Amino acid sequence: MGDIHGRADLLEVLLDRIAADAARHPEDRHRTLVFLGDYIDRGASSRGVVERLLADPLPGFATVRLLGNHEEALLDFLDERSDGLDWLGYGGLETLLSYGVPLRGLPDTPQRAAELRAALAAAVPASHVAFYRACALHHTVGDYVFVHAGVRPGVALERQHPADLLWIRDEFLRHRGTSLPGKVVVHGHTICDMPQDLGHRVNIDTGAFVSGRLTSLVLRGMRRQFMSTLDG
Repeated sequence: MGDIHGRADLLEVLLDRIAADAARHPEDRHRTLVFLGDYIDRGASSRGVVERLLADPLPGFATVRLLGNHEEALLDFLDERSDGLDWLGYGGLETLLSYGVPLRGLPDTPQRAAELRAALAAAVPASHVAFYRACALHHTVGDYVFVHAGVRPGVALERQHPADLLWIRDEFLRHRGTSLPGKVVVHGHTICDMPQDLGHRVNIDTGAFVSGRLTSLVLRGMRRQFMSTLDG
């Protein structure tokens, strides 16, 4: 599933559609939900998304949760690796509000950053922080590699830098042909109007927070099928 970005309402719709699809295929032997990261920011219900994913999203499905750059930004702020200004500028404000943390002004001094950090740390449940910290950087199943943003072309998966897996765009998106030999890379991070299947890579970030289209890729045998909240 692509970037949810605080749209708990769309998450529920798409989970229902996935469950209905699974019911039509009782022959499936193994079922796994892979979430590609960016659960928080921009939408109004970041806390609600995490609460839903902390529970068992769909009974009978294993669940893999990948880290997105937005979760990394939240952790960087909590762990004092950033002052939070960049994070607030690209969606963190909505996450603060979802956790009930008032923002009385940008943290433009070290003292204000420390005060906001303390308020956020007090408001975010420990289970949510543990959720963010437990997210994986990548997941491989057969010929498919799942990552948040993409990979640096020509670099083996075990040698990829975390920053590339979470943030890369141009070098990956403009690369012609496979970036990882023998693998199809499934990713989000870069918004497209409709999901893209380019053979060697599949992009399923359809900008749910603004478009209302949250998209998943259904892999069954050799078949690839897209499913979204705006289907039907």
